[in-house]
Amino acid sequence: MPEQNPIGPVDSSRVPRFAGFATFARLPRIDQVERADVAVVGVPFDAGVSYRPGARFGPSALREASRLLRPYHPELDVSPFAETQVVDAGDIALNPFNIGEAIETLQSEAEALTADGTRLVTVGGDHTIALPLLRAAAKKHGPVALLHFDAHLDTWDTYFGEPYTHGTPFRRASEEGILDTEALSHVGTRGPLYGKRDLEEDRRLGFGIVTSGDVMRRGVAETVDALRQRIGGRPLYISVDIDVLDPAHAPGTGTPEAGGMTSRELLEILRGLRDCNLVGADVVELAPAYDHAEITAIAASHVAYDLVSLLSLGKSA
Repeated sequence: MPEQNPIGPVDSSRVPRFAGFATFARLPRIDQVERADVAVVGVPFDAGVSYRPGARFGPSALREASRLLRPYHPELDVSPFAETQVVDAGDIALNPFNIGEAIETLQSEAEALTADGTRLVTVGGDHTIALPLLRAAAKKHGPVALLHFDAHLDTWDTYFGEPYTHGTPFRRASEEGILDTEALSHVGTRGPLYGKRDLEEDRRLGFGIVTSGDVMRRGVAETVDALRQRIGGRPLYISVDIDVLDPAHAPGTGTPEAGGMTSRELLEILRGLRDCNLVGADVVELAPAYDHAEITAIAASHVAYDLVSLLSLGKSA
């Protein structure tokens, strides 16, 4: 049976961008296609936050902001929706009152969505969701390299005695052996910590750190080169907490920190990762209640678009 051409977005010259269904980039739903190479899926869950709630509304805000995205990516020279079948897989509903059950449900749903080779760009939701997504990726690919874009380390042990929160996913992932400890990097971290021990424990878990100040001083090209050397050809998962951006570029998030990266720096670093063996990604912590003029949602939608474009360049996991 001949392979069908991908079904792309709604034609904005025929249907205005402000009309119609609010799928990501106006793409088809997963039930409208026979197969999906890349699926954008929402996880409206924020029961793991430690400060401002509201990231449960992130997926819908990102989809709304994505209406303006266009089908050709000039910087990467790719038409991602023509190269691969990209779909919107809707939202995965999780129990907001039971974090343990929510984590188990998300891992199971992610494994089901990727069983046939579909790769995910997941939109949160808070950063708790990274752990089950990494579990699902490692089950398919073995321990994965990780690039973690974030203002914070997210390798703390517990909050109020609880081991599963938005500040603990990468500690749990390292302890579980689902990360390749030779290829782990935080990017964009900054701000005060609880103590120097935070850095020492983070280093013990295998992480390298590129702070937002490092990006400013070294520039994008040198940063990308260092990250690519650390990653090599390993299966790569990218996790983007939108608070990696300075509050001037992303006010709509739960735990903002001054001194962050610009949206241009983040996008250029992501684009520098073309040809890496990307197997999955997430964009989390978009909290639209604090997002005046949709600044954060617009930035997050472009991050998701770049991640989809990188996956389309890879074509196969």
